[in-house]
Amino acid sequence: MNIHFIAIGGAVMHNLALALHSKGYSVTGSDDEIFEPARSRLEACNLLPDKPGWDPSKISTGIDAVILGMHAKSDNPELIKAREIGLTIMSFPEYLYEQTKNKKRIVVAGSHGKTTTTAMIMHVFRFLGMKFDYMVGSQIDGFETMVGLSDEAGIAVFEGDEYLTSALDRRPKFHLYMPDIAILNGIAWDHINVFPDIDNYIEQFRIFAEKISENGSLIYFDGDPESKKIALSSRRDIKKKTFKVHG
Repeated sequence: MNIHFIAIGGAVMHNLALALHSKGYSVTGSDDEIFEPARSRLEACNLLPDKPGWDPSKISTGIDAVILGMHAKSDNPELIKAREIGLTIMSFPEYLYEQTKNKKRIVVAGSHGKTTTTAMIMHVFRFLGMKFDYMVGSQIDGFETMVGLSDEAGIAVFEGDEYLTSALDRRPKFHLYMPDIAILNGIAWDHINVFPDIDNYIEQFRIFAEKISENGSLIYFDGDPESKKIALSSRRDIKKKTFKVHG
């Protein structure tokens, strides 16, 4: 598979590039600026672009998919060419879903604590010797990358970020993962540059709950009134379970 990343220097984007490279995919990418640690990590795998900026000549019909990062704008010259020649263009949440759509997906959402909760699940699975795919928002001790994909894993655990997906897709990222098991921490108005009021922000979490698969599960923080309200009003086929602050 030949995959090209537009805005390869992003936190999750460069980790996804590294994960696909380790699977044997042919990976290329561009960005107008790449900071540490992404720069060194990409360079170590010979994935660092030879120069900063966007280069439409990198886009050809030999590319199987273009992964578009949030940093790239709608007038990005590489994106324009990819659309002109009809390439498959996906955001990283779309790509992660496609890679795991036949697996059991666990998605952790909430205004705060997503990374911590996701990391706890990852460490438990590793302790139990279970194979799993993952995506987490920060580097976790004991894991080389923030993204892991394999053909053997039957489970995927993702940190479900509510920020927008890409310049072409204004949906929150966590709407695209379609969880079988959703975990919902507390909700407090965030990303006010995108969600104009708290009701609009809370609505994104209600939509997230509706994306749970048929007969799936929702594990929610009983100490947060908004999380509780969303859980209790969600579909009847969804199994609900609470968690509380440890005594």
